Amino acid sequence: MQHIINRFISYITIDTESDPNSDTTPSTKKQWDLANKLVDELKAIGMSDVSIDENAYIMATLPSNVDHDVPTIGFISHFDTSPDFTGANVSPQIIENYDGKDIVLNKEKNIVLSPSYFDDLLQYKGQTLITTDGTTLLGADDKAGITEIITAMEYLINNPQIKHGTIKVGFTPDEEIGRGAHKFDVDKFGADWAYTMDGSQIGELEYENFNAAGAKIKVQGKIVHPGYAKGKMVNSMYYATEFINALPRLETPEHTEGYQGFFHLTKIEGKVEETSLQYIIRDHDKEKFEARKSLMEKIVNDLNSKFESDIFSIELKDQYYNMKEKVEPEMHIVDIAEEAMKSLGIKPLIKPIRGGTDGSQLSYMGLPCPNIFAGGHNFHGRYEYVPVESMLKAVEVICKIAELTAKKYK
Repeated sequence: MQHIINRFISYITIDTESDPNSDTTPSTKKQWDLANKLVDELKAIGMSDVSIDENAYIMATLPSNVDHDVPTIGFISHFDTSPDFTGANVSPQIIENYDGKDIVLNKEKNIVLSPSYFDDLLQYKGQTLITTDGTTLLGADDKAGITEIITAMEYLINNPQIKHGTIKVGFTPDEEIGRGAHKFDVDKFGADWAYTMDGSQIGELEYENFNAAGAKIKVQGKIVHPGYAKGKMVNSMYYATEFINALPRLETPEHTEGYQGFFHLTKIEGKVEETSLQYIIRDHDKEKFEARKSLMEKIVNDLNSKFESDIFSIELKDQYYNMKEKVEPEMHIVDIAEEAMKSLGIKPLIKPIRGGTDGSQLSYMGLPCPNIFAGGHNFHGRYEYVPVESMLKAVEVICKIAELTAKKYK
């Protein structure tokens, strides 16, 4: 257990926050710090064909140890962390034999991780948890996945009695800003299918995700001296509230679950002369997804008509699509992962992702790529934690998938 803890902590204490406002790949130079470390580790454990390209995409190979043809499978994780919350100076806490009570993350700031609010904690009573100190995120999304993949490869290398075909490993930058697969070379990777180790709680197995788009609404006002503003000033901030209130109030993240889609206002920047609103749009159903985008365009047009002026404008951009369309024709790859979990005493939790992974884009690039749990909870914030036992189980799942694939194609 200590080995995987040490490896995980060595990754999360390196700041790899990505930046959506950057046009480089990776979006931040500091992502190279961990990327180069991962290359060294892959070489140190004995992986073959270890490479890193000019955009920090890492690939490596574990050669087959059987004498029959087996499909090449891959395991993929991302090394950036979310810009939603700081990932600098992560100071993890290790809670051994968790007693099911409140965990004080930061006594000075009265920050508490409590099962009364995060009831999933109670699943892990008696286990070892790694938490934050309340001032940063943890980085289990997705450094837990990287830890698990490297640990699994190391285990397979050290235990050649476990038979497997060729396994490819891939680590990507900038997943958290929706660009993790943009420059991923699927042909170079050379896998028939892959799995992202990027899910949450133990047992998660996902092959459906949101269709996703971003929207930017600009509201144009007119600034004049407030003492002489009657009939002349147009305060764009007031007009922006007209757009906000025109969207369905309960179709937001805090009011939806399961397959329900939403509109999510992520940012407002405003002054009298101009206000901008940034939204993300999400829905599992493609028709409903398109309808959501159409509704936003209709509201813009209706408001411009109401005020008899082109005050509002909208820019819509699709981000990724539901991988279900690409994975369902290859359901045997989900079946293998489900069988692996069951054989290890893990109850598979097959459900839609209320988000996206590199796998969604990779599936549309010709690499079917379901998502498997990495073990963490409460991603992107100060209350993030991961049970070490879940990470160890993820390592076992990776090894079992490799073993089952070799057996099934014998």
